[in-house]
Amino acid sequence: MSDAYRDAFFTLHCDLPREGPGEPADVTWAAHLAGTPKTARLCDAACGPGADIAALRASAPDGHVTALDKYPHFIEQACALHGQDPAVTLSTGDMAQITGPFDLIWCAGALYFLGITEGLKTWRIALAPGGAVAFSEPCWFTDDRPQAAADLWNDEYPAMTDAAGIDAQVRAAGYRTLGTRKLSATAWENYYGPLDKRVAKLSPGDSPEMQQVLAEARREAEVWRAHQDSFGYLLSVVQPDDV
Repeated sequence: MSDAYRDAFFTLHCDLPREGPGEPADVTWAAHLAGTPKTARLCDAACGPGADIAALRASAPDGHVTALDKYPHFIEQACALHGQDPAVTLSTGDMAQITGPFDLIWCAGALYFLGITEGLKTWRIALAPGGAVAFSEPCWFTDDRPQAAADLWNDEYPAMTDAAGIDAQVRAAGYRTLGTRKLSATAWENYYGPLDKRVAKLSPGDSPEMQQVLAEARREAEVWRAHQDSFGYLLSVVQPDDV
C-alpha cells in the first residue's frame, strides 16, 4: 500500500462512526451466549473508532473494557467518546499481543488479519478461566455465488469460506463454537450509510489514489446490497475446548 493510497483511504474513513458492519444487538447476543458476568474484563481488539465500546460497557456494567487499535487516529476518535470513562482503557497497540486476562475478547471483522486459527491460538493465554472470544468474519452463505460477489472477495479476501470452514478453523485452534449469528442488514447499513455520504462528498476524487479508494468503496457497497443473501459477516462465539 503506497503512502498516497493510505492517505486517501484514511481521508475517506476519517471520523466515520464505524469501520465495519455491526449493531449493539450483536454485542448483547454474544455476551449473553458467552455467559459474560456483569463484572467482566472485556477486550475490544482492533476497536477502530470505538463503535462497540458502549455496548460492551452495557454488557458488563460493573466491569472494564480494554480497547486497542493499531491506528492512532481511531484511538483518538474513541477517546473523544469514551476517554472520560474510568471503566474504559484505550491505547494504540497490536491485537496479536494482548495479555489479559479477559473474560471476553471481542473482535469485529478483524481476526482475519491474524488468521482465525492463528489468532485464537495467540489469544488463548489472554483468556481468563471460562473466557470466550466473539469475532465476526466474512462468510459465504450459499454455494451459488454471484460472479460480482466472487470477484469482489477474490480480490479482497480469497481465503473467505463458509460457516463450516470457519468452524473448522475454530476447532483447529483447540476451541469449540458456542453459537453463530449472521449480521443483519441494519448492521451493514450502519456502516455503509455514513460511508456512502462520505463517498458522495469526496467524489469525484482529487487524485488517482482517491479515485481508486472511492471506486472500491462504491463497488463494495453495491455488491453487498445486490447479493447480501449470498454473503455477509458471521458472528461466532467460541471457547477453548479445555474450559
